[in-house]
Amino acid sequence: MDLASTIPFQLLGNLITGRTTTGLSFGILGLLRLWRLRKVHEFFARLEKDIRYSYFLVRCSRLLLATLLLVHFAGCIYYMLADHYPHGGKTWIGTAIPNFRESSLRIRYVSSIYWSMTTMTTVGYGDLHSVNSREMAFNIFYMLFNLGFTSYLIGNMTNLVVEGTRRTMKFRDSVRAASSFVCRNRLRRRLRDQILTYMYLRFKADNLNQQELMDQLPESIYKGICQHLFLPSLKLVYLFKGVSLETLLLLVAKMKPEYVPPREDVITQNQASEDIYVVVSGEVDIILREAEKEEVLGKLGAGGIFGEICALCNRLQAHTFRTRTLCQLLRLKQATLVEAMGTKHEDSVVIIRNFLQRQMELQDLTLEGVLPGETGVGEEAGIPCNLLTVAATGNSCFLEELLKAGMDPDVGDSKGRTPLHIAASKGFEDCVLVLLRNACNVNIQDAEGNTPLWTALKAKHHKIFNILHQYACFSNPTASGDLLCLAAKRNDLSAIKELLKHGLSIDLKDHEGFTALEKAMEENNVEIVSFLVSNGAKGGRRIPSGTAAATRAVFEEMMQKREIGHLINVVDDRSGELVSSELGKREMEQKWERSGGLCSRVNIYRGHPMFRSPCRRAGKLINVPSSFEELKNAMGKKLGVEAEETVIVNVEGSEVDSLEVIRDNDKLFLVDAEDLQRLDADSSS
Repeated sequence: MDLASTIPFQLLGNLITGRTTTGLSFGILGLLRLWRLRKVHEFFARLEKDIRYSYFLVRCSRLLLATLLLVHFAGCIYYMLADHYPHGGKTWIGTAIPNFRESSLRIRYVSSIYWSMTTMTTVGYGDLHSVNSREMAFNIFYMLFNLGFTSYLIGNMTNLVVEGTRRTMKFRDSVRAASSFVCRNRLRRRLRDQILTYMYLRFKADNLNQQELMDQLPESIYKGICQHLFLPSLKLVYLFKGVSLETLLLLVAKMKPEYVPPREDVITQNQASEDIYVVVSGEVDIILREAEKEEVLGKLGAGGIFGEICALCNRLQAHTFRTRTLCQLLRLKQATLVEAMGTKHEDSVVIIRNFLQRQMELQDLTLEGVLPGETGVGEEAGIPCNLLTVAATGNSCFLEELLKAGMDPDVGDSKGRTPLHIAASKGFEDCVLVLLRNACNVNIQDAEGNTPLWTALKAKHHKIFNILHQYACFSNPTASGDLLCLAAKRNDLSAIKELLKHGLSIDLKDHEGFTALEKAMEENNVEIVSFLVSNGAKGGRRIPSGTAAATRAVFEEMMQKREIGHLINVVDDRSGELVSSELGKREMEQKWERSGGLCSRVNIYRGHPMFRSPCRRAGKLINVPSSFEELKNAMGKKLGVEAEETVIVNVEGSEVDSLEVIRDNDKLFLVDAEDLQRLDADSSS
């Protein structure tokens, strides 16, 4: 076809016939030259893909050329129909120009093109007036073709115009929707300004943020781009100094760039952020919020990082980070950082060391006083320091790695405090569990004689206290008594109240065989003696030799006032109400005789004694019925528990299944299915 379209059929016809004009057959063969229009289509297709040329101008040129070609083609057919019609005067051109064949070629061509153009554009006047049937038949198909071609032109031009304004229209629609949302929900002016500022920034920075383009590229090319764009900024961050290039490249490939407008809170105080941000450009303020006031503590510039405390310490963010100017930030998921640290242990140690050194330089309150006088950060001298400091930061993952490396879990600081002491005082439950799993000494004492159990009690970390108390009782049967006696010896009434809230028996003995009451009398702590006696502590076994006369007098006076049915005070931590009951001696003795020697009353509580916390309901004092089933039903009714799926245990956790093993004033606990499952899970672990 390419060869046939290049053959000059018009010239061959002149040579064969010897005339300047040829017949219709040679004219039809000349239409083969239209095959070369395919080359024109390919030419414009190449121009449209070439970014050196404007797509809008190339597309408009293509449409204009196609229109002129079709107008020319239709004009030629118009003239051909008139020229080959037997009666020249009965044609469209013959009616306007008699003897049109004698007119010049320019006049005939312009007339044909004019009528073809006016017919195609359908301007409403000047359409070709068909005279004979041939012209009418052609006009029918020509007008139908014009309908489709005009739609094609209008559709292409519309797309070209709309494409240029689509982004602006989308932005305007977003701003209109945001304004409607703000008005409908009556948001504060500051929130409205933040929303609109963010939308303006996203509109302006849309051309700068090429994340969508980068996501379409292969991973090898994507990593190369990230290395070129983000690696220099990452090397400026203190956290990654000394980290291998392999780990840096792994982090860089997972980072996402973001543009944040001024005065925008990226991370708020007490937020558990899942992202870490690196500042590439701009400034970020570090703000501390107290009550309704805000204090700017400092600012971060290029190479700064924030959000790493949440990732490395599993803590809430202590400050608010707010942009001061337009900032470009690199966002990194915490999970990605943890994964990168897990792939290479050496880099994990370097990152944690950098973090701890920075926290010490900033004199973070969480590390203050952990190691007074010890600042060694070397490999040998720094090992104890690192273990204690990691416990102070609450990083349970790294703490477990250090313990697996063979470090001593019971290493102490200058005051004898171990990592378990520090974790218990800070409330880091995960660190406490890690240390317990690695066989730390739960009963170890610091220089002041405080155990981790005592530290958790004074810090009011009740959940950690219950965990440590469970472990301590397994290894030391007198751990509970030691706590009570220590509180009594130190004249710490609040500690005794907390211990009683946790369900400890008031008459427990320490490792020397003393009760809390005896210790209080020995130390002449009159207030403690009065409280213990009024709350049912048993006395009379022995009075310590060092007891003062005044303390002895208070003890004897309280014992005389107390009858057989001693006063029971159970403090409900939620409401602070005291549930008290007192029975007379004569009534007690009568009920004892009627019951045939069985107990007359018991103190009942809800929950297992091992898991009972201060927020549980207060206990109740009830009379013991004649059968065990009636006792179980009565306890369920009083405590609001379905008695069918419960078990009764005593203060030591032993199951009670008969009235014969119950004694007067015993403490009984009604344990439901949930506590039983929890107990089984702890036993299996």
